[in-house]
Amino acid sequence: MSTPATAVAPLTTQDAEVLLAAARRAAEAAGVTVSVTVLDAGGHLLAFRRDDQAVLISGETSTRKAYTALQLNAPTADLVDAVKPDGPLHSLPTALDKPLLFIAGGLPVHRDGRLIGAIGVGGGAPEQDHVFATAAVAALA
Repeated sequence: MSTPATAVAPLTTQDAEVLLAAARRAAEAAGVTVSVTVLDAGGHLLAFRRDDQAVLISGETSTRKAYTALQLNAPTADLVDAVKPDGPLHSLPTALDKPLLFIAGGLPVHRDGRLIGAIGVGGGAPEQDHVFATAAVAALA
């Protein structure tokens, strides 16, 4: 008889608020207006924030980045080369029921080594969005 795996606390709305606030602070410090999406481990929306000055499409972008990071359990910045023609994930976007987005700014969120959710940041340059998402995940630790 095997021992059950240790339970890991799920991503909570309080955690999501920490992620949103940290990403927003990082973006504001850089003078950038962004949208931030936080998903739980099941891909359900836990939190979303879009500043009034953010480009409207940034909300869709942040959500797709978060979904991609969650589904593939990897930073979206690490996936760019994999989706190029002849890359190992080239045909993946058509294989899933939700569109993915392979530019930096999406990060999986882990607790005790297990995937508990994801964050997506959109609105800045991809490299900036990655920095903002990284700052948010670091604030949760």
